[in-house]
Amino acid sequence: MIPAAGSFPADQEPLLEDAVGSRYSRQKPRDRWHGAYVIFFLLGIGSLLPWNFFITAKHYWRYKLQNCSDEPGPVGQAASDLRDYFESYISIASTVPSVLCLIGNFLLVNKVRASVRILSSLFVMLAVFLVITVLVKVDTSSWTTRFFALTIACVAVVSSASTVFSSSIFGLSSCFPMRNLQALISGQAMGGTISAVASVIDLAAAADVTDSALAYFLTADIFIVVCILVYLLLPRLQYSRYYLSSQKESPSLVTVPPDSSAEGEAENSSTNSSFLTRSAGIPPLRPILQKTALLGFCLFYVFFISIIIFPSLSSNIESVSKSSGSPWSTKYFTPLTCFLLYNFADWCGRQVTAWIQVPGPKSKLLPALVLLRTIFLPLFILSNYQPRAHIRTVLFDRDIYPVVFTALLGLSNGYLGTLVMVYGPKIVPKELAEAAGVLMTFYLMLGLSLGSACAVFVVHLV
Repeated sequence: MIPAAGSFPADQEPLLEDAVGSRYSRQKPRDRWHGAYVIFFLLGIGSLLPWNFFITAKHYWRYKLQNCSDEPGPVGQAASDLRDYFESYISIASTVPSVLCLIGNFLLVNKVRASVRILSSLFVMLAVFLVITVLVKVDTSSWTTRFFALTIACVAVVSSASTVFSSSIFGLSSCFPMRNLQALISGQAMGGTISAVASVIDLAAAADVTDSALAYFLTADIFIVVCILVYLLLPRLQYSRYYLSSQKESPSLVTVPPDSSAEGEAENSSTNSSFLTRSAGIPPLRPILQKTALLGFCLFYVFFISIIIFPSLSSNIESVSKSSGSPWSTKYFTPLTCFLLYNFADWCGRQVTAWIQVPGPKSKLLPALVLLRTIFLPLFILSNYQPRAHIRTVLFDRDIYPVVFTALLGLSNGYLGTLVMVYGPKIVPKELAEAAGVLMTFYLMLGLSLGSACAVFVVHLV
């Protein structure tokens, strides 16, 4: 690490150290009006916007899949299956293609410019969401199964584009100080809360399901356009040009010489020269896998459990007083106690990691806490999940129980998931930190993919 004449504050340090001393001879510009911070925050929201808007529009999907009616009709077992287990199918359609796109993006990271990957993925998301918006007012009662297939295809395409966008934005943020990465992560956590709030507002403001859904998906369309505009604005900021130009002067992640200064900073620095070469095109995976195996399992299992429960199980838990017909128990129970509460709790859990980071990356308590989250499965299954076909027992027969369970699920997901994600790049040599971050993202997506597949089995088991 090359010392600067005036050291940066902790939150102003670039994530990737620069081997070019001349960079520090230039005056570092200020982030005027926090412009770059706000842009990364908005891009963070946009990176998870498609997934959040798809899963939160539960009332709309049920309406469309029961012959465009507010009440289920005699449409047969196939249509009933599509309606009752729709969230499980969405989870599979969104996570499995994402894993493949994450691998493809990792292989293309040095071949296709970040701006091309980011803008193309945003335009793909916008185009698909426009199709979804147009279909809101189309009567699909005569082709429900085909509408379901079209929706699942849209989910797969949007999720693939979203994965490319998210991983590319994370790579771009590594050129900037840490506070910009924090803005990106905070934006991702806030995205789910915003979509849940938008859903509740639309439900309250519109009497018709399709009017509510139209306003809801138009909100998503507008926000994607905003993401495109702010991303185009980012390189125009003097602050951004400073860090983006310094990246071009810096050596590539895979061209750092074996005698790099990072050699003395890693735990087992003697291994650096064995896996760093000047001609490597892809960072070596074996040493990263060896160091991040336990953390990778923890990250995998955190999201494996979370995706099984949310939204497949939790969104089908009904108020025990639904028969009363009150707006709380019929209209607002799921949007508030499932989507809004979970996303807000997840956001809170992520924010806590800025002040508290325990247990440590090598603590045995960390995997123990991760495995302990398995208890959430029977807790949600024994709540008032409907419809029930096999397990008839409802042990937790008060509305307060799923509220508490959802809050704890979201808090633990946000805290433990973020903690493990942050630890991953810290336990490898500095020159492999970015590659370790990509690998940790792969563990996360793998957990989501396998968890979404298991969710289908679990909901049918109940």
